[in-house]
Amino acid sequence: MVAGRARILSKPRYAVYYAPAADSALWRFGSSVLGYDALTGEDIPFAVPPGCDPGEWPALTEEPRRYGFHATLKAPFELAGGRTEEHLRAFARNYAAGLDGVPLAGLNVNALGSFIALTPEPNEALQRFAFALVQAFEPFRAPLSEADRARRLKSPMTPAQSAYLEAYGYPYVGDAFRFHMTLTGSLPPEKTAPVKSALKDAYAAAVAGPVALDRFALFRQDHRDARFRLLDSYRLG
Repeated sequence: MVAGRARILSKPRYAVYYAPAADSALWRFGSSVLGYDALTGEDIPFAVPPGCDPGEWPALTEEPRRYGFHATLKAPFELAGGRTEEHLRAFARNYAAGLDGVPLAGLNVNALGSFIALTPEPNEALQRFAFALVQAFEPFRAPLSEADRARRLKSPMTPAQSAYLEAYGYPYVGDAFRFHMTLTGSLPPEKTAPVKSALKDAYAAAVAGPVALDRFALFRQDHRDARFRLLDSYRLG
């Protein structure tokens, strides 16, 4: 039983994320806030926002550091039977070639509940882009395990979100999708406002000019205890 469980835990997962170009100011900003470069798989020095405690920062960013700097388009999944990583990469390359980019107008630092993230202004084109991508990659997703389904069901969901979970393995797609690039884990209430303010100032100083969703990336997690790594990046069109 233990050996079988170990094999299950070591099965890789893949995700389709928006990750900025590795030479962009946005990628450098987000990766340094998290202290992790998902392209190299290496820890990097933290860019702790002025006014925040450097001693606390690693703990405040621990959860998003596991995933690398990104916005989720298709949430992590194991490969369906008969599908290989090579199939997935080839499909992603061909799919990206037929897409146009989407502006991320108004991308800025905001609080989403208890964590801080970069979010853009509402954008119907972005919503359509994300849901079409979720559906396009669905043949590569293995069905949710009972353990993963049970974990998801611990969170409150609307009937629509429950239906999305059953259909796509993730509840926050379609009209429940909200583009966000996570910068912290869950914060104590008294820290949310000051951390948001500090990150907003740091973002304004680090990233100038418009940002667009001009590519997507495949990320890979070798096993459930591993961090995600950027496997491939595909420029749209």
